[in-house]
Order: sequence, then C-alpha cells, then structure tokens
Amino acid sequence: MFTLAFAVNDLPGGPAVNQLNLTDGVTRISQDQAWLHWFMLIVCAVIFVAVFSVMFYSIWKHRKSVGHKPATFHESVTVEIVWTLIPFLIVVVMGLMATKTVVAMKDTTSADLTIKVTGMQWKWGYDYLKGEGEGIGFLSNLDQAQREMSTNGGPPKGVAVDDYLLKVDNPLVVPVGKKVRLITTANDVIHAFMVPALGIQQAAIPGFVRDTWFSAEKMGTYYGQCSQLCGKEHSYMPIQVKVVSAEDYSKWVAEETKKMAAKADDPTKVWALEDSLKLGEKVYAANCMACHQANGKGGGAVKALDGDPVVLDDDKTKQIMVVLNGQNNLTMPSWKALSNTDIAAVITYTKNNWSNKTGQLVQPADVVALRK
Repeated sequence: MFTLAFAVNDLPGGPAVNQLNLTDGVTRISQDQAWLHWFMLIVCAVIFVAVFSVMFYSIWKHRKSVGHKPATFHESVTVEIVWTLIPFLIVVVMGLMATKTVVAMKDTTSADLTIKVTGMQWKWGYDYLKGEGEGIGFLSNLDQAQREMSTNGGPPKGVAVDDYLLKVDNPLVVPVGKKVRLITTANDVIHAFMVPALGIQQAAIPGFVRDTWFSAEKMGTYYGQCSQLCGKEHSYMPIQVKVVSAEDYSKWVAEETKKMAAKADDPTKVWALEDSLKLGEKVYAANCMACHQANGKGGGAVKALDGDPVVLDDDKTKQIMVVLNGQNNLTMPSWKALSNTDIAAVITYTKNNWSNKTGQLVQPADVVALRK
C-alpha cells in the first residue's frame, strides 16, 4: 500500500502518478512476477471472452422468438470430457508456471548477505548477521522533516515532494548483484516488509522467523511500506533500500563500523545531566515524538509525558520498566531495541523537559539492571 498523496511526479524505484501497472522490477523474481501477472490476466481474459461469446451467441441464435424449440437430448460423454479436460489442463499449466516462481522466491540458500529485519511500532530495525557488514545494526524511521510536514497538513502548497512519507533517516544499504537474504520478525504486532521493485513481501510476526531474498540487478533507491495494518502509525512506516556498487558498499560498511565504534554502548559510563539531555532530545525526536508530540502532551490513547506521575516519580525504575516492556496492551510498545544509553538519556530528557523539572538523572547502568 503506497502513500501517493501530494506526489506530482513519478518516483524512480517507487510509485508513479496514475500508476495502473505493477512497479518496474529490478530483480529476476519481480520480473517473473510481472510476467506471470500478465500471462494469467490474458489467459483469464481469453477464457472470459470465449465462454461468454459462445453463451450469448447460443442464446441469441436459438431464441424462441425465431422459431427454435428446446433440444431433447441429455448427457454427452464427449462434451463432458472436453469441458472438464481443457480447463483442467489450463489450470495445470498455470499452476506449474506459478509454482516455479514461488519455489524460486523461497530459495534463500547460498546468500551473500543475511540481514535480520525487525518490524516494530512504527519503524524497522536492521541487523547485518552474515557477510560483509556483519555486526552493523540500526533503526530506520520515517524522515523527521517529512513527519513534520504530515503533522502540518502535508508538503507546502505548490511544492512537489515525490517521496512524501517514503523517505527514511537510515535506509537499508545493499550491494548490487548480490543475493541478500532477509530474515523477518517483529517485537510487538504483525508487520509486513514489502518492496515492489525488488519483488519481496514477507510477513514479520512476533515470535516467528520468516525469510525471503532478493538480488537487485540495477543500482538505485527503491521504496516500500509495511503492508500489514499494524496500528495508528501504519502509514508512517516506510522502507527505503539503497542498492549501490560493491565499492560504495564497502565504503559504507567502513563508515558505519566507525560510527558504531564511536557510539558503542558503555553501560558503565557515568553521564553528566547536560550531555544526557542533549542525547535524550535526539532520541525523543527520532522515536517518541510521533506519538507523544513535541510538547509531551500525547493524545487519544497515548498518555501525556508532561506532568505524568510515573515520569515525575522519584522511583525512576517505574519509567524504565515502562520503556523496556511497554504498557496498555502495547499502546506504548517495548523499546528494548534501543541501547541502554539511549533509554537512559531519553528518560532523563522527559524527566527534565516541559513542566517536568525533577532534576533526576538516569544512567545506563540503571537500565542494565532492569533488563531481562
């Protein structure tokens, strides 16, 4: 399900204006899917036209008003065999052709790269498990600028934003021509990872591990969205995949490795209040603002953080447990995917922002002690 509102130009790798056909595929599987789509459509159309043409011709040609009388014959073994055998053969041929593609879609063996994809309300988590880039992991959120556009009613009048609500802050990056295996799961509700140009759509189910794969034949940026209705922020859960050259991919891996080393989570580090607040503000903007709003007032089923008794409570473990485990039947989801440092910083930020002036400081070690 693509969000097309406000887009005025075709988006390479994504939806097109007034699009009727399938998205142009850049993988062999996606091309096979498109071919099957048209093959099945043409076969069904031919059968439809043929059957109804014969039926309407017979009705018109042998109508009572021109003197035709009803025939008195009954069963015809030949006719019975013909109208049973022909459809059977058609279905068998169609089934064999579709089965070939479906089997190929599930062949995730001999992958060059394995990436775990975790759906969560409402973002994606990517962990590179095997191959070049092993050990890299990050969260991918809707681009904050586009989220603000949506909050304000959409892009400015007269401004074309072709990737509106499809752009993310941290896209999935993979090398061109390599077989990429995706292992999908979720940590709250059912999501679905779908990128039409890559020919993939795989459910991400809590407690289950599913897999799919793709091998992009063309460099570029390709867009998708969660295709399983997963809650009120479902439309703010886009997917952006960047397919780059092998050389550029190696450069990206090197850069990400350096970033991860620089941001390595040190649960023993003691943070000063000012530094923790700066980090917490960034974490809040990327992960919490969508529901709790910039002013901390929340809305609907989402509780306000400004003035909330749990946030103001001297016992900081109460808020840590809420962030780690969620509450209200996961209206507030679990945020265990965040690092101990990020959780400590964002809780510190909420305890000392808006009208909340508790002066409390949460350290990463406090979060580590409560993780299970």
